[in-house]
Amino acid sequence: MQVARTLDAMFILAFFALCSLSEGIQRRYHYINMNKTWTEAQRYCRENYTDLATVHNINDMNELKNTVNNNQKYVWIGLKRTGEWKWSLGGPVKYLNWETEPSDNTNNCAVMRNGTWRQQDCDVASQFICYNDSSKAYIIDTSSKTWRDAQRFCRQHHTDLIKVRNQTDNQLIHNIINDPQRSVWIGLFRDSWEWSDHTDSTFRYWKSGQPDNYGGYEDCTAVDMNNEGKWHDVSCSDSNTFVCHEDELILIQENLSWTEAVTYCRENHVDLVSVDSQEIQLMVTEVLHHAWTAEVWLGLHHSCSVGIWFWVNGEVVCYQNWAPGNEAAVDNSESEVRSGAVQSGGDHLWISLPGSHKLNFICRRKEK
Repeated sequence: MQVARTLDAMFILAFFALCSLSEGIQRRYHYINMNKTWTEAQRYCRENYTDLATVHNINDMNELKNTVNNNQKYVWIGLKRTGEWKWSLGGPVKYLNWETEPSDNTNNCAVMRNGTWRQQDCDVASQFICYNDSSKAYIIDTSSKTWRDAQRFCRQHHTDLIKVRNQTDNQLIHNIINDPQRSVWIGLFRDSWEWSDHTDSTFRYWKSGQPDNYGGYEDCTAVDMNNEGKWHDVSCSDSNTFVCHEDELILIQENLSWTEAVTYCRENHVDLVSVDSQEIQLMVTEVLHHAWTAEVWLGLHHSCSVGIWFWVNGEVVCYQNWAPGNEAAVDNSESEVRSGAVQSGGDHLWISLPGSHKLNFICRRKEK
């Protein structure tokens, strides 16, 4: 494996270097000084950059304001009211089994009771079922928690709240519950607002009193540059200038071995991604939503010669995000070198796998 031998040599040269602070991968915003409806702006951003702007924190918001740097009244970003149901574990909602059709009220989480699903206020305490991807097992927990607390527990101790893909899954879970009077949280929830690129950023910067859905048709979000960049819900058919974002990472939905993924990224982009900071880990989680495989290759490789993990960029692994037991899950007597991948669901932890596994992978983009 020529790539592996070359990378081992790179690592040995850098082995005694101190861990340095990563420069990080900054999100790049582009202000487009053209007036378009929200849908037209979305189409433009997807054709020319990545998508309409997503904002993850106040630093992103300040960067966006600096990018616009004028007194436009309203500027589109990528947040839109949808009210769509989603799985906590990710992936499309293809199967539904409601007892009665869900209403538009605030009961935005789902329980299973007697084999069918019901809306329930997310703050109600209920029992719940976790899914463990490693053992492929369903684990019922008889303690009572709110939906968010149940989600947090499942992600910490297993993979996530359960996802019901089809009637077979539904019947299996119904059998596990085994009580027609018991209501149990499943991983289905509804978020009133969704980013255009489908990332799960919960950051909001609404002006006081917003969103108010005045007139019942204000389903899109604009930044008020005359009011400290605070957000308003406005009609999607309004015409405004807008901000696009350009991600530095790209998910490749092809199943390749680790070495093949390195070659692909280097030939078509920059390299397989090195996750050397929490900031880059967050960006990795953003692009995992559309992964076709349960794990996705990172630029993380084990050196048999020195018995330590390293990144394809030659840096020592300082920032750590391993699933329990995986950092040391390397037997140097194994004939096959192991590489690092990230879970596409759950808490997106790193795991050790034989490099011959065929997975999706994440590349650093070429600079434009």
